[in-house]
Amino acid sequence: MHPILSQHGAPAATAGLFAVPDSRWDASHAASLDPVGLLVYRSNLLGQDLSITNYGGGNTSAKLEGLDPLSREPAKVLWVKGSGGDLGSMGEDGFATLCLDRLRQLESHYGGPADEDRMAHLLGHCTYGLNPRAASIDTPLHALLPASHIDHLHPDAVIALAAAGDGEAAVGSLWGGRVGWLPWMRPGFGLALMLRGFAARNPQAVGAVLAGHGLICWADSAESCYRLSLELVGDAAHFLNGRLAGRALFGGLQVAPLAAADRRAALVRLLPRLRGLLRTDQLKVAHVADDDETMAFVGSADCARLADIGTSCPDHFLRTKIRPLLLDPDRLDDGEWLAAAIARYRADYAAYHARHAGADDPPLRDADPVVLLLPGIGRIAFARDRATARIASEFYGNAINVMRGAEALGGYHGLDEREAFRIEYWALEEAKLRRLPPPLPLAGRIALVTGAAGAIGRASAHRLAADGACVLLTDIDAAGLDLVTTELSRAFGHDRLRSHVADVADETSLADAFAAAVLAFGGLDILVANAGIASAAPIADTDLALWRRNHDILAQGYFLCARSAFPLMRAGGGGAIVFIGSKNAVAATPNASAYSSAKAAALHLARCLALEGAPDGIRVNVVNPDAVIRGSRIWDGAWRRERAEAHGIDAGAALEEHYRQRSLLKVHVLPEDVAEAVAYFASDRSAKSTGNMLNVDAGNAQAFSR
Repeated sequence: MHPILSQHGAPAATAGLFAVPDSRWDASHAASLDPVGLLVYRSNLLGQDLSITNYGGGNTSAKLEGLDPLSREPAKVLWVKGSGGDLGSMGEDGFATLCLDRLRQLESHYGGPADEDRMAHLLGHCTYGLNPRAASIDTPLHALLPASHIDHLHPDAVIALAAAGDGEAAVGSLWGGRVGWLPWMRPGFGLALMLRGFAARNPQAVGAVLAGHGLICWADSAESCYRLSLELVGDAAHFLNGRLAGRALFGGLQVAPLAAADRRAALVRLLPRLRGLLRTDQLKVAHVADDDETMAFVGSADCARLADIGTSCPDHFLRTKIRPLLLDPDRLDDGEWLAAAIARYRADYAAYHARHAGADDPPLRDADPVVLLLPGIGRIAFARDRATARIASEFYGNAINVMRGAEALGGYHGLDEREAFRIEYWALEEAKLRRLPPPLPLAGRIALVTGAAGAIGRASAHRLAADGACVLLTDIDAAGLDLVTTELSRAFGHDRLRSHVADVADETSLADAFAAAVLAFGGLDILVANAGIASAAPIADTDLALWRRNHDILAQGYFLCARSAFPLMRAGGGGAIVFIGSKNAVAATPNASAYSSAKAAALHLARCLALEGAPDGIRVNVVNPDAVIRGSRIWDGAWRRERAEAHGIDAGAALEEHYRQRSLLKVHVLPEDVAEAVAYFASDRSAKSTGNMLNVDAGNAQAFSR
């Protein structure tokens, strides 16, 4: 994938040929692995190459020797990727293990398509070794074929054949009888029986293309199965590339991509509005893509026709819905038109459910579009978290690739709508959704934290990310920001964290940071205004530069942050702003007039903003810490020395002990303590609190609110 908002012109007529995979098999490493290790190794190699399969897609298996846990007699065990795993990252625990003999006995229970759900439930009775990993619906495909090693994959190049009008003829021309063609059938026991019959009638065959679905192939060793998968995917890619050479993509370009700066500006305007319109029972996060293939598709003459056909492969539309929402590029700034377009999509999706749902089918799920196509701008996916949005977007990118190839082979064919519904609302898929863990408290919310390289900023960002928020970290210190971003990305994943160097005292720099949050995640729900400095000097020694610097960062900086946050939060339906204040905002202290007055200004600004934001659901609260010394960059500088001198004590451990003893509770205040208060004000736990001040100071009578 190209970077979001990459610089490029109009896509070339032959852009985006299918990738031919290269072998990554390391014979010396493979020789060190046991049979299960080889299965994991092969699976990871396949899953990490997106030309072979996509995230969470496909499954692999091996029939291995085991021992019956009761009789201690030898037993044949099917190791097959379990439900919900990802080939590229899974380990041994990602595989379901089943007794092969018991699996094959299930055939006597199968009476036809009406039994498919019952057969899936019977898979649990074949579990080997009390393995808790649930078996996937594709398990019978692997069980009924006699081969020892099987790969079932969803490469774009092969799905393009599987979804093409002339796909069956192309498969015959390309592979002869070595790879067969099976007509569409919903995954399950019936498809497994069909596949087994094909293999028995065609002993020379090493694989089959499953119409509308993907590729399955088999071999007698892990390495030969891996190499066969690469060979067949490569054959399909070469074949399609020959057909695509010199061919205009999708009927030719009608809407040229906007220049990168114009795309950025359009998205910054549009994303928060769309996100607000899509806010129903949960907040959603956006992922934007503008790679060359996407830009060629969304701006093409055939985009509307192909988008309406919908996706073909079940792996695709389970994540993207059956079809996207195509927006008119000339109406994007018309809020009423956007709202009406989304309402029409919801109504159409509800009608699709009503046309096909029976009494025993799951109820209508979220009717909002997952993927939106914007000619000249790109594609946007919205989901409950950014990883899900990114994966949905990538799957629609796969669907675009499939359409591109299939159009060169007799035209692209989507899955029949009734069949699509039977997959999307399959009771087994519903059960899989119900097995998902409950969302974290801040899932779907987007936060921006200033001063994130400092102790309180870092702890606050960590706490918000731990509760599921996507967080944009900002700081003026680029090196410190990189360290914190790397640390938090390791803890919570790259999808949830972004960073942007910004100076809160600079209007343009700060505006760019808020735009970065919108482009990364789609909007803003939480602002933690934390960037700060501290200085101490008697009033006679406080020059105008020192005064201005305190007020530029601690008062003006908070004002600029809030001013940028308000329109984004209004568009999204509300939000939470948390100012990191100080005990000095309410309690006078000697020799710190510039710092204390700036903090007091920020405190009163928060109260004013609470009044102004309330009609739009924007809450504004203040956390007042005191003497947060450990890990603080402020306390590592002149402020520590100046405070020690003011109290007539040593600047080392004695200063920390002084502040501990000064508190009513006689405890140290840590950055994580402040972060807890931030998380409270950012969450729905404080949904009825605004204009409030919470002291995190271990008790300081001077700072009691009055």
